[in-house]
Amino acid sequence: MADSSMDIVSKVDRQEADNALQQAAKELTTRFDFKGTDTTIEWKGELGVELTSSTEDRVKAALEVFREKLIKRGVSLKALKAGDPRVSGKEYKINCDFNAGISQEQAKKIGKLIRDEGPKNVKTQIQGDELRVTGKSRDDLQEVQKLLADAELDFAVQYQNYR
Repeated sequence: MADSSMDIVSKVDRQEADNALQQAAKELTTRFDFKGTDTTIEWKGELGVELTSSTEDRVKAALEVFREKLIKRGVSLKALKAGDPRVSGKEYKINCDFNAGISQEQAKKIGKLIRDEGPKNVKTQIQGDELRVTGKSRDDLQEVQKLLADAELDFAVQYQNYR
C-alpha cells in the first residue's frame, strides 16, 4: 500500500481577502461614525492593503472593521501584518501585508515539532515554501494536523494535496 501524504502551506485566499476588503469598504462608506472622515481601504500591490483616514483613531477603527470582515470570510488574522498609523500630509495611513508561504525557518520549526511530538513513522520534507508530510496511514496525517492545530504557531497553516 502506498504512503499517504499532504502538503502544509501558508497561503491567503486572495478572493476571500478581496471580498472582505470590498465588504469593509462598503461598511466604511455607510457607517455614521465614518461620515466626513474620508476613510478608504484599497489594495496596494498583490498582497498589500492601505487604509487611509483623516484621524488616527478612525484609521485604527477601519483596521478593526477590516479584521472583522476577514474573520467572517475565514481568512486567518495570523496572515495579516498591519503597520502602525503614520501621518502622510493631512491623512493617517496604515499599510498591511498578507504573508504567503512558509519560510525555511518556519518549515524547520514545524518539522522539528512533528519529529519530537508527532507519530514516529511520519517524515517531513521541505519543498520551497511548502512542507510535505508523508506517513503510513491517513490517521498519522490527521494526528499531525491536530498537533499543529494545538501548537501556538505565529503564522497560518493550511493543508493541501491530502492523499
